[in-house]
Amino acid sequence: MPITENRYRYRRLFFAGVTLALSGLLTVSAWADRLPAQAVDTSETPDIAVRASDPDSKPLPYYSLAPDIYFLYGNIAEVDRRNRGFNGNAGFVVTREGVVVIDSLGTPKLGRRLIATVRKVTDKPIRYLILTHNHPDHSYGAAAFRRLPGITIVGHAGTLEYLDSPNLPASVAFRRRTLTQDMKGFKGVEPDILVGGEIHGHYDFTLGGKTFAVYNADHHHSFGDLVIYQVEDRVLWISDLAFNNRATFMGDGHSGAALETMDWLRKTFPDARLMIPGHGSAQTPPFPMVERTYSYIKRLRDEMRNAVEAGQDLESAVRQSDFPDWHGTPLYHENHKKNANFVYREMEQEIYFGGN
Repeated sequence: MPITENRYRYRRLFFAGVTLALSGLLTVSAWADRLPAQAVDTSETPDIAVRASDPDSKPLPYYSLAPDIYFLYGNIAEVDRRNRGFNGNAGFVVTREGVVVIDSLGTPKLGRRLIATVRKVTDKPIRYLILTHNHPDHSYGAAAFRRLPGITIVGHAGTLEYLDSPNLPASVAFRRRTLTQDMKGFKGVEPDILVGGEIHGHYDFTLGGKTFAVYNADHHHSFGDLVIYQVEDRVLWISDLAFNNRATFMGDGHSGAALETMDWLRKTFPDARLMIPGHGSAQTPPFPMVERTYSYIKRLRDEMRNAVEAGQDLESAVRQSDFPDWHGTPLYHENHKKNANFVYREMEQEIYFGGN
């Protein structure tokens, strides 16, 4: 298919680095403490204060990655009353027939504000919401989208297991204590289309001339994870497969599956022009966040395997685990011991029982 003038313009924008959409800048200038000038290939991170009193109709800050691709760059932080659950990324793609939204942010209120952000950009209907996985920072805004007429929600088949697990009420109770107003109207949302079955199999749909391939990326980070490829634009939304500008979290899923899926990603999409993670800024090739996340997980697996094989108990193995070269990385100190605990138990399972 020949490259049109529009696509040449897209490429120029793509590699020049993106700037904040003017409307987004005007929306947030009075209340954002820090907003990076661009959201691709940057070490700058946002520090955005979200107020409970902000109306649902107030758009969130957003970046234009191309004339039709928009990105919400969330805070690099654990959930608290300052960010009010805006501590993960989301985005949306505008086509001539409607809008595809990727992830719904961390509360119903943020979901409504994400809808307001889309409305700031276009009056085209929101046709699809794709939930990359079940973690709260990516999926708890889905209740707001469920109310939209004509929307189709796509999620991993593992979402149903999550909705029936004790993880859901415990997580919801914590968020309701912390973010009472923001969680009003919360309800677990069952996707209309479940992507599962063969690992790395995919469900495809086309809207307004754009093809979205939604891949089953196994359970590397949650009860079930998706990777989305915009075929014509060669853009990969990788969610929490690789983290940028912060340390990863491995409280769910399986670290071995994460390594296998990153290997698959690199082999399957060699021509990708952009990767958009669930946390941190987007990246252009050679996508160093993938290698950095991979090396961290591999290193921790090797360390914990050695500890288990040497007969070291969990408590001492976790206490002694430390990667000094990661000390300056945001959320390392909050997550590393938890990750070590999780991976130690995985290694016990693999060594003594030979399974995941």
